[in-house]
Amino acid sequence: RAIPITSDCARASAESNLSCLSHCFPAVISSARMGLTGLGLAHHGAHFHSTLPLEKRVAVALWHLATNVEYQTISPLFGVGPATVQTCVREVSYAVVLLLKPLYLRLPNEKELENMVRIFRARWGFPHCIGALDSLHIPINPPLRLSADYCNGQGWHSILTQATVDGLGQFWDVSTAFPGSMENSAVLESSSLWAQKYVLLGDATYPLQDWILKPYQEDEKLTQRQLQFNYRLKRAHSVIENAFLRLKARWQILLKCDDCSLELLPTLVLACCILHNVCEAHDNPFNEEWLEGTEPTELPKPCQPAPASMEDGRAEQVRELMCQYFETCGEG
Repeated sequence: RAIPITSDCARASAESNLSCLSHCFPAVISSARMGLTGLGLAHHGAHFHSTLPLEKRVAVALWHLATNVEYQTISPLFGVGPATVQTCVREVSYAVVLLLKPLYLRLPNEKELENMVRIFRARWGFPHCIGALDSLHIPINPPLRLSADYCNGQGWHSILTQATVDGLGQFWDVSTAFPGSMENSAVLESSSLWAQKYVLLGDATYPLQDWILKPYQEDEKLTQRQLQFNYRLKRAHSVIENAFLRLKARWQILLKCDDCSLELLPTLVLACCILHNVCEAHDNPFNEEWLEGTEPTELPKPCQPAPASMEDGRAEQVRELMCQYFETCGEG
């Protein structure tokens, strides 16, 4: 869905994000002016006119990412052609991934993991945990020949993004552009996530592992402490649900990628996740009214439980230990 350019929320979102980048990256802009890599664009064969200032290229791209307005509508706002708008979006997205991913979206080291555990427990009351894991289906219009591959369990076409956030709601692992027909458990196997000594929190679509905890099935006759565990886990897992909402509210291109090629989609989605982290890390203001623009396009999320064959029997002991912990610690 293309959001009208007259939308106050869309305009405010775009202007706010433009302001954030202009304050956070003066060194990058300066380097580009001095004839260095130009935000990494030279590595991807960019052929911008020399008269188009770097700030304007970034502004054009961010406006499209933030508002999901069509190229033809943005074109007269900046005095450039639709093809130039498309080029700006493509090359700036590549540049964001090339230059900013190592700074704002990377796998944490051991010291950072320990700090993530402390933050997650302090904010969400869940111990020994470094984050929450979930998936995001992004609506697309795939080529007809690939229609079946990208049709998800709810009957609409999407690409699937698996993401992990820390206790602050910032992404630290993102695997994207899987066909919507894939199940979360299959995406997990194909992703870069690894088993380690801390735990991640998932939902029923992920297999129970000694490093991935999920709620007990609600249709079972659960004990009081199992119900308490479910409550604690779901409350903590909401950190990634909120992160996805803020991601889509700021970068509304993710509400529906109509005019983006399948080749560019992984870079575009990753760029939006990086820009989300930039905004969050620098306390860029977030207007709750932006969330209103995401609600009408929210489609039912596919929810296929993980196959029992992928469950780890030892993980039940970890989940039971967590139940005992919550029963005895008495923390709210």
